Amino acid sequence: MLADHLPSALDLARSQFAFTVVWHFLFPAFTIGLASFLAVLEAFWLTTGRAVYLDSYRYWLKIFAVAFAMGVVSGLVMSYQFGTNWSVFSDKTAPVLGPLLGYEVLTAFFLEAGFLGVMLFGLERVGPRLHFLATCLVAVGTLISAFWILSANSWMQTPTGYVLDANGHFAPQDWWAVIFNPSFPFRFAHTVTAAYLTTAMIVGAVAAWHLLRDRSNPRARLMFSMAMWMAAIVAPVQLVLGDLHGTNTYHHQPAKVAAMEGHFDSERRAPSILFGWPDAQAETTRWAIGIPGLASLYLAHDLNAEVRGLKSMPRDTWPTNLPLVFWAFRVMVGIGFLMIALGVTSLYLRWNGRLYTSRWLHRCAVAMGPSGLIAVTAGWIVTESGRQPFTVYGLLRTADSVSPIAAPAVAASLAAFAVVYFVVFGAGIWFLLHLFNQPPRPHEAGLPTGQPVRTAGITPAPALAAGPNAQPAE
Repeated sequence: MLADHLPSALDLARSQFAFTVVWHFLFPAFTIGLASFLAVLEAFWLTTGRAVYLDSYRYWLKIFAVAFAMGVVSGLVMSYQFGTNWSVFSDKTAPVLGPLLGYEVLTAFFLEAGFLGVMLFGLERVGPRLHFLATCLVAVGTLISAFWILSANSWMQTPTGYVLDANGHFAPQDWWAVIFNPSFPFRFAHTVTAAYLTTAMIVGAVAAWHLLRDRSNPRARLMFSMAMWMAAIVAPVQLVLGDLHGTNTYHHQPAKVAAMEGHFDSERRAPSILFGWPDAQAETTRWAIGIPGLASLYLAHDLNAEVRGLKSMPRDTWPTNLPLVFWAFRVMVGIGFLMIALGVTSLYLRWNGRLYTSRWLHRCAVAMGPSGLIAVTAGWIVTESGRQPFTVYGLLRTADSVSPIAAPAVAASLAAFAVVYFVVFGAGIWFLLHLFNQPPRPHEAGLPTGQPVRTAGITPAPALAAGPNAQPAE
């Protein structure tokens, strides 16, 4: 029958959450780094007094406002899905995850809401130093938000500090162990660094685009220089953080690592498989091309160490889509090495005085613009698909977490989300590209100054129209 070949409610609920989280994460992955970049630009402006820093700040502030707004809006529907599609999961984990997400609202959201308006509209109204404080607090707020979200997600990956009651509910026993669970420090450092690199790639691409048009533009030169410094310094650091995170995952989620590596058999001097196709039915990776011993070296830091394969674990604990996990991991790592190559090349050309004149480097930087967004998306696919078939790793299965809802209802909402997201956020991304295409100019436009700001009451327009020397009406 046709119904036997249609997706189940579980599959549709997973697809809906995956669709919305991928769209959402594109924007925080950009704005977390961009907020810090804005704080650095304003700090340099206050320190040096050079207008080029203020012009660059104002250029990216407009982009930050749009991206931040789309990030907030795209994330709202995700919380509703916990109730509509994942009510069993919400019921069982609420005592642990509820407070963590509540702390994000009480700290990060309130901080950002309190100072975002000052950051966006207050430079000519509150003074530069107070405005700089507002920029810094918004940047700190984005990091605090990442802290709590990643703590909650990491607890689902490596749950600690809880007790299970008679009804299977998770109750916190040690909040310190819940928040700072075994994978959290590595995941937090790895994800925030990825956000900084994402911003660096976008800033570098936009600056390179304008250098190809006018290599003498001082604002584009400044942006490109700062982006390439970030790539040269942070991309190698990210490689080290990724290695530490991978080792932690190997100890706590061995099935995920086996899927990432395409290993079915446990073996010493395990190879690092560069290319291949994991076949769960045949229990082998077809057409494998690898480097002997390398996986043992970077997973266990011992060339002769034994690396566990999927066959050593129960079949019902294997990730449900092995090729997806395998190839998403390679996309993430491959892009990471390209970022390192870009940073090292920029250092060489900077040393030789050709950073702003090498058009081939600028073209490469433009091509690398979306690379950070692709890498963080691939990383999240590895993290979430590799955790399957569990929502709370090893304790609560995804199939036991879904709401008792019919597949047609989930399919209808998924279709609605797809239409709305592609229209609304497609238009938002188009507008961001339009802003990127505008060259950074001297005396970058800000809000009008010298005019009263009213949020209610009588508009000041008649008085303004009369001019500053107008006499009051008799």
